[in-house]
Amino acid sequence: MIKRRALRCEAAGLAARMLIVYRAIDQLTPDPANPRRHSRRQVRQIAESIRVFGFNVPILVDRDLNVISGHGRLMACRELGMTEVPTLCLDHLTPAQVRAFMISDNRLTEIATWDNRLLAEQLKDLSLSGLDFSLEVTGFMAAEIDLRINSLDDMPRRVTTRPMLCRKPRPGRRSASWAISGSSATIGCCAAAPSILWPSRR
Repeated sequence: MIKRRALRCEAAGLAARMLIVYRAIDQLTPDPANPRRHSRRQVRQIAESIRVFGFNVPILVDRDLNVISGHGRLMACRELGMTEVPTLCLDHLTPAQVRAFMISDNRLTEIATWDNRLLAEQLKDLSLSGLDFSLEVTGFMAAEIDLRINSLDDMPRRVTTRPMLCRKPRPGRRSASWAISGSSATIGCCAAAPSILWPSRR
């Protein structure tokens, strides 16, 4: 517990020292060894996202203003005719850490998965909310958005089981003690005595 608290304090200290600096695009140097490639289509999608939502994620650079993360965003800014971008300098990283972080920053988001039902529900809600921009700004094409929304009825609904409080009489007396049951359908959680199941209160 003490170690976890110390880590949180250390993370908070690092966050407090972060400084966003707006720099001219021409000052930044893309890394030619960056293994991540951006297609023209993706750059246009990023550009549309910036146009609609604004530039919300700074470009990460090293002390020499070489780009560590944000190559696609930088290309999109050029597409939009922007002359400066917000940057965050990671001058606390060693050259080896910079290389490893460049890979992990892309890979760790890439291996995440979607909850298809929740995604379809959010896309449906957005499509019905009278947006003043195209829903394709999410990165999904119109045909895929329609397919996901139309398949909602065929997706299994998430079943959530609320924990129940099980009233368990003590031997030889009518007063009750409380025990947590994993499900309202749990059988035999109160020994041989009859059980009264009460929904838990939150």
